[in-house]
Amino acid sequence: MDLRKSVPRSMRFHLVGYAHLARMVDKCRAVLAGTEGEYIYPCPMDDRLLEFAGITSDQFTAAVNANPTDEGVVGWFEQTATQHQPAELDEWNQTLLARGPSSAESAAKFQNYLAAIDPTRNDITTWSDLQDLEEGRPVPYRSSSR
Repeated sequence: MDLRKSVPRSMRFHLVGYAHLARMVDKCRAVLAGTEGEYIYPCPMDDRLLEFAGITSDQFTAAVNANPTDEGVVGWFEQTATQHQPAELDEWNQTLLARGPSSAESAAKFQNYLAAIDPTRNDITTWSDLQDLEEGRPVPYRSSSR
């Protein structure tokens, strides 16, 4: 995957029930190919998923390197990752997708990104929405009382 020419899948895209997993696969593949552009792997969101799954970025990178298809990575992930009950996974996904800036520094960075992308979107408060907006995916207008 060449992230200098295209974008990774949205955090909202679920792979085997996990939000962000497909995006992390895309970014890891790009890093392995040297085509990540300005994308970062592993980033803090990747770290959150890896921690929840009980695997390291080195393990994940090796698995992506050894498995050129999503199916191969999924098979490895399902065998290796910590198993979670569906309700726990759903709650984790919702929390990840609702995550916004967690510090003053992060909030300033978020606002700078948003101002550069679309300063009229004062309804954008989550990283997942900001990424989708930046990457050209439609983001519905939301009530600002999240």
